[in-house]
Amino acid sequence: MIQEIRAEELDCERFIAEQVREIRGAVGEGTAINALSGGVDSSTVTLLGHRALGRKLRTVFIQNGLMRQGEAERVSSLFRSLGVAVEVVDARDEFFTALAGISDPEQKREAITQTFYKKVFGRIVRESGARHLLQGTILTDVDETVAGIKRQHNVFAQLGIDPQAAFGYSILEPLLRLRKDGVRKLGRALGLPEELFARIPFPGPALAARVIGEATRERVETVRQATAVVEELLAGIPAFQYLAILHEDRVTGMRAGRRQFGQQVEVRCWDSVDARQASPTRLPFELLERIAAAILERVPGVVSVTYNIATKPPSTIEAV
Repeated sequence: MIQEIRAEELDCERFIAEQVREIRGAVGEGTAINALSGGVDSSTVTLLGHRALGRKLRTVFIQNGLMRQGEAERVSSLFRSLGVAVEVVDARDEFFTALAGISDPEQKREAITQTFYKKVFGRIVRESGARHLLQGTILTDVDETVAGIKRQHNVFAQLGIDPQAAFGYSILEPLLRLRKDGVRKLGRALGLPEELFARIPFPGPALAARVIGEATRERVETVRQATAVVEELLAGIPAFQYLAILHEDRVTGMRAGRRQFGQQVEVRCWDSVDARQASPTRLPFELLERIAAAILERVPGVVSVTYNIATKPPSTIEAV
């Protein structure tokens, strides 16, 4: 049983000091690698790891082809300004090869997990000689995985999987007792700028978690463009998270007076504290109309835009 530290109980300086000691003790005289995605959890654990290890921590951004527009450039630039060098590794071909022909949600997650941890990071770890991977797993990831709601790609020990045996390196998870609100508080204390510690959550499987059905390059690009519209027009809305989802079935639409079998995008916007429960944000209808119009105009092939009004549970924040 993992003992939760609630955000209101979190003493950031004490927590940082404890985790720095534990990380240094685990890594010893060796080196470690951490995977930076630009999300709140990975950004926080990156600064925590560099507080503990300095130059003995190598920070890598995996360009898997599933990230938001311009993410690799934006994130690496932000962290360079914080004194953290980020190495961008292009692994797009490996991820899309692994996802080819897969439409089942759990199989997609497993394909991403194996490609990330075994193939891509396995190779990086072997080449570097590092024995540890530092990552930002949080308590909600574990809860949803153990409960069988959805397999989070970064949960292993709680499923009886030994990363050392499976992948050839150990995994350090210093944020494991925290939820999202606690991680934001910790990120602020570590010196993350607000645009990072207050950033809306982004799933580990990235945009593959927002494509219902097969996540091809073309379909991921569609949801990437829709995501850019949603994030642009909802920026500043005091919501927990907002996103776009691409549905699988073609739907009937009309353009220039002729029938067009196009694609359907679903917009979701959530009010929540820690992602365990969530309710749809009551956005003004005029704002929803602007979002729909922008998606229909700027994202090729989309003829239908809907808005989710189900709560979590029974829905989940992401679709896949």
